[in-house]
Amino acid sequence: MIQAPRGTRDVLPSQSGNWQHIEGVMREECRLAGFREVRTPAFEHTELFLRGVGDTTDIVQKEMYTFEDKGGRSITLKPEGTAGAVRLFLEHGLFNEPLPLKLYYLNCPVFRYEAPQAGRFREHHQFGVEAFGAPLPSMDAEIIALGAGIVRRLGLKDLELHLNSIGCPKCRPNYQEALREFLRPRLPKLCGSCNERFSRNPLRILDCKLPSCQEELKGAPVTLDSLCEDCASHFSALKAALERLNVPFVIDTGLVRGLDYYSKTVFEMIATLPDGGHFTTFGGGRYDGLVELIGGPPTAGIGFGLGMERILAVMESQGLFEDEKSDVPMVYIASMGQDAPTAALLLAQELRQSGVSADMDHAGRSLKAQFKYAGRLGSPYVVIIGENELQSGKYTLRNMQTKDESALPPAELIETLKGVRV
Repeated sequence: MIQAPRGTRDVLPSQSGNWQHIEGVMREECRLAGFREVRTPAFEHTELFLRGVGDTTDIVQKEMYTFEDKGGRSITLKPEGTAGAVRLFLEHGLFNEPLPLKLYYLNCPVFRYEAPQAGRFREHHQFGVEAFGAPLPSMDAEIIALGAGIVRRLGLKDLELHLNSIGCPKCRPNYQEALREFLRPRLPKLCGSCNERFSRNPLRILDCKLPSCQEELKGAPVTLDSLCEDCASHFSALKAALERLNVPFVIDTGLVRGLDYYSKTVFEMIATLPDGGHFTTFGGGRYDGLVELIGGPPTAGIGFGLGMERILAVMESQGLFEDEKSDVPMVYIASMGQDAPTAALLLAQELRQSGVSADMDHAGRSLKAQFKYAGRLGSPYVVIIGENELQSGKYTLRNMQTKDESALPPAELIETLKGVRV
């Protein structure tokens, strides 16, 4: 039997309600904050990610799904959402609109070739927000508060916001040199990837997940000690704004994020799981040079990404989902006889047009079997249409919980069900 490729997964009908729930929260929070939805292709020209994400990142070096199309062009399945959003921003001239421009994308497919594990898939989906043309730290605070508000509204517990500043092109070279001086005598003990990063981008070494490399990084200089006046002032104002917004945070000097385009602010919201493990629920930062790097005018930018599957996994581990009932039809129509199925279909359509969810039998089951099926569905009401009902012009409405029954003309039955809340 053909199965789904490794690192992918299906969303079953019993699970889709959970997705719809978190999607609804995200859309509403974005609407309230003035963010508008965009959608970008699942694949882009490879050059976009080489220039935007950075060729020293693990994503570009190890994880991208890249292929040559029939026209000889190098194409890459999207490994993250921001570069595509920047390309959209430039290609459609959105930089000519009043700025700042605040955008979001939902269920953006993301592809990374990595070992599948808890919360990580080779194909997963991201919710992300991007803001262009807002250099002030108040936008950093708004973006972070938006993410924090979403995960808290979803009910996530044991959350901790990690915050850092990695400086800008003006002050980062001084830090990089100080970091190289610290790391140079330790290179023999660092992994091969970290040795490759040493000359090209030593900040990537801080992001290495190997325990042996993390051990060698103890006592390394931190970016906060090398910030220029502008970066230090920006970070100080951001911290003050988050405190005023009652968004608690911890300073994490080891946080650099895994993409080359970040500057100044970087952040992650980390959840502690019941088993003691940790998941990053969302993370991002400022990327003031990215628009210009991809070919646009100098434009400040900041955003974050949130893995949908990861959020679902955290919510499930914390017991935040109830049994899925949102897609259960409110009314199941049981029919008997030659003419009854057509009458049932007509009633079902009229109920649906009135905003009442309804389903019916299409399998020719017996009345007993139809009631059994309605019980398995969990429909709170059943309408019975048989020869007697067709002759009298009144259909039988049964409350499946109380077993009460009443005979009503179709129009009155529809009005009755429109007024019911379950």
